[in-house]
Amino acid sequence: MERYIVKGGRPLVGEVEISGAKNAALPILAASIMTDETVTIENLPDVKDINVLIDAIAELGATVIRQDRHTVKINGSTIASICADNEYIKKMRASYYLLGALLGKYNKAEVSMPGGCNLGTRAIDQHIKGFKLLGADVSIEYGKIITESKELMGNHIFFDTVSVGATINIMLAATLAKGTTIMENVAKEPHIVDVANMLNSMGANIKGAGTDVIRIKGVEKLHGTEYSVIPDQIEAGTFMCAAAVTKGNILVKNVIPKHLEAISAKLYEIGCSVEEYDDAVRVIGAEKLNSSQIKTLPYPGFPTDMQPQMTVTLATAKGTSTVIESIFDNRFKYADELTLMGANIKVEGNVAVIEGVEMLKGAQVNALDLRAGAALVLAGLGAEGYTLVEDIHFIQRGYEDFPQKIRKLGGSIDVVHDDKEIQKFKLKTA
Repeated sequence: MERYIVKGGRPLVGEVEISGAKNAALPILAASIMTDETVTIENLPDVKDINVLIDAIAELGATVIRQDRHTVKINGSTIASICADNEYIKKMRASYYLLGALLGKYNKAEVSMPGGCNLGTRAIDQHIKGFKLLGADVSIEYGKIITESKELMGNHIFFDTVSVGATINIMLAATLAKGTTIMENVAKEPHIVDVANMLNSMGANIKGAGTDVIRIKGVEKLHGTEYSVIPDQIEAGTFMCAAAVTKGNILVKNVIPKHLEAISAKLYEIGCSVEEYDDAVRVIGAEKLNSSQIKTLPYPGFPTDMQPQMTVTLATAKGTSTVIESIFDNRFKYADELTLMGANIKVEGNVAVIEGVEMLKGAQVNALDLRAGAALVLAGLGAEGYTLVEDIHFIQRGYEDFPQKIRKLGGSIDVVHDDKEIQKFKLKTA
């Protein structure tokens, strides 16, 4: 079993290149099969979720050519199956994007019920509502979501709650539906805009992505394209918090600063120096951070995927901080792991109250999900002594070369498999 061992106490200093956005790349990969022409996707992050979805697309029969680590060519003309149902897909949340893509192209789709990180209730009711309003029948049988329609027709869809997944999934299906679809109360995250831009580059007619209302005029077919995925807002935010946690100085490169404004504003508020450039952000940590109040909200509010990293950042800030989680109902499970490191966190429902401590102490902790796992690595980098992070497969789902990038910044981290390797690391870093 792979684990990370981290030695803390050293400021992270230097430059880090941010990879492509996982949350944009996944639906963009799904969209690539909606044409019978070749689609080239660049700036893909080399992480487990991406590779699992690429394998699933190949299993459907699409022609997949990995040009290099970050570029893939996909041709959907050879697709022989509309059923995505394997063990890997079952463990992955974003598998449901194949529903919208296959339904839009073939008027039918079967996809395993989505998995991914256990963050509490993440219902797919808004996806189902949208598909039905486009004229599809939807059923759940034997652990699969099955959708089918004689012909998809545009419609007026008002989402009961703001859902990134449902916004993207219905956008995919509506792209090839007859007539006009108007989607209201939609998500506005940067990856929504990226998927819309990619579909438009394939010949779709989508307007309003990034606003409250998206209008889609259905087209008869899509064509091939070459498209580069936007930088990963959450990976960038994680390294920005790493500078704050370790009192470091990090230039975070290959980013879109506009996407990071909520994170930048909070780091500035708690005492960090934040400098924005055209495609980079520099964060310099303060000797002592100030407390703050944070509430996660849909974009452009503070992102839920940055909540664990910011909670770790506030764990050693002076005074009392509060963090309110308004997106997912089970996202503070990692608080118990942080208390093993000496953090003073009390969780009631969706609210965490954090009393800042002088310093965290190294401990053995479990990565319970992707972002919480990354946050525990940050905690270890800022802590005294050694931290052993278990279940790092969660972290590997969404961070490319995470330990390598940390080491390049001067951090001490390694992947270990047994006690012998742990001792070797300790001797090397003593």
